[in-house]
Amino acid sequence: MSEKIKILYIDDEPENLVGFKASLRFDYQILTAVNIPDAISCLDNNPGIRIIFCDQRMPGKTGVDFFEDIRVTHPLPVRIILTAYTDIESIIDAINKGHIFRYVQKPWSEADIIWAIDEANKFYMANSMLSVKNDELQKAYNELNKFAYSVSHDIRGPLTGILGAINLAREIDDVDEMKAMLFLMEKSVQKLNTYVLSMHDYYSLQRGELKITAINFNEIIDELKAIYELNSKANNVAFNVSVKQDEAFSNDEAPIRLIINNLLSNAFKYQDKSSKNKSVEISVEVKKSEATIYVKDTGIGILESHLGEIFNLFFRSNSLEVGSGFGLYNVKSALLKLNGQIEVDSVLHQGTTFKVTIPSI
Repeated sequence: MSEKIKILYIDDEPENLVGFKASLRFDYQILTAVNIPDAISCLDNNPGIRIIFCDQRMPGKTGVDFFEDIRVTHPLPVRIILTAYTDIESIIDAINKGHIFRYVQKPWSEADIIWAIDEANKFYMANSMLSVKNDELQKAYNELNKFAYSVSHDIRGPLTGILGAINLAREIDDVDEMKAMLFLMEKSVQKLNTYVLSMHDYYSLQRGELKITAINFNEIIDELKAIYELNSKANNVAFNVSVKQDEAFSNDEAPIRLIINNLLSNAFKYQDKSSKNKSVEISVEVKKSEATIYVKDTGIGILESHLGEIFNLFFRSNSLEVGSGFGLYNVKSALLKLNGQIEVDSVLHQGTTFKVTIPSI
């Protein structure tokens, strides 16, 4: 059975509260309050209240004034005035000041109340869905703003570098200087390529569906190890790998590869170049239908104040290395898709550890 609709009824006449609750208690969850302070306390302690009925003639404060007061603090419940007075000005005041959904005339009949509850609940559900859609729209709008800025900054920057190098190359005859210009162009092209690949990962995660297959972590890590060994040797970074998988594991392989690759890429990218003992370590253990992945580095670390923001789209924790701002956001998105979790522990100038857990499906 679906959960009963939660309703609050406020009236300064106790016999009205008793009658209301007695008539409707089997079909609805009825809460009552005999005064405004009790009503506010009830709202604070029961966030699931969908509908509020309030008598207009309450002592010290009218129902309209009460509804106006709670518009900001408790905006979700649908508000209905109960009144024995049919003065049109009072009703207009109720609608304009308190955003009243409707009014029910006293003495009320059970049929009138049930009809009002049914209409109010439909209105509540429609508003709730609209609120969710508005939140999604606001998130999309914020990401669009960030994307527009990122395009102008992260794409235009490398293009400007390439154009500048081309203009300089036109006036250069020396072969060594020409090679230097080509090297600068290559770096700019690599930045553009990294950015485009990150965008591709982003849109693949947003639009793709799960493709469940058997996962062999030894194969995945071996392939990635081959890719990063060159980086390890070139930059004098010790690269340690450990995989323990004695049981079957199934999930979507593509997001898992993306997660591990992005974390390893950051681990190598943000090493402390002045350190003599640089290292990156990845360990994977599959146990009890869950994969636990650790990626540890001896890098520059992350400010504690930034730890809550590093998974946001386009966020960059430092300017020492150029990044697209997609990497950790894509990691988080991939984990949401896989129903996984990620934790981060970092100390500035001492390194960072990411712990990822992914369930088998």
